[in-house]
Amino acid sequence: MTELTHFDAQGQAHMVDVGAKPNTHRIAIAEGVITMQPTTLDIIAAGTAKKGDVLGIARIAGIMAAKKTSELIPLCHPIALTKVSVEFEIVVAQQAVRCHTRTETVGPTGVEMEALTATQIALLTIYDMCKAVDKAMVIGGVRLLEKQGGKSGTYIA
Repeated sequence: MTELTHFDAQGQAHMVDVGAKPNTHRIAIAEGVITMQPTTLDIIAAGTAKKGDVLGIARIAGIMAAKKTSELIPLCHPIALTKVSVEFEIVVAQQAVRCHTRTETVGPTGVEMEALTATQIALLTIYDMCKAVDKAMVIGGVRLLEKQGGKSGTYIA
């Protein structure tokens, strides 16, 4: 296991210096799911939620969250994202909506946190928009599926 980079030699938290690192194309892909009652899933699939297009709003929320990750997570660097995509799949057999997020940049540090943040916020937005009919929804399985670029190379879950 490598050392934790967000702590200095004295154990104090600090922002990692990425100034000397080369700019490389970096990609991160994350996923997560929200499970719900079948009737809630039907409302989402039919687009009949009282608050509007649940998945469309959740997609925008995920994109916005990726762009604001450094404001939410204290030691994250602000990143110039070159791409953010948030896609949803309705999985009837699991009574769930799966969120699949991809973030990209060309820079000195990775975009894993942006992908994970986008996924979480997209799923939380689905919860928010549907909580009036289903407070028992469960968000889970949020994880990094893949990361490319940088010194550590490629990671595939």
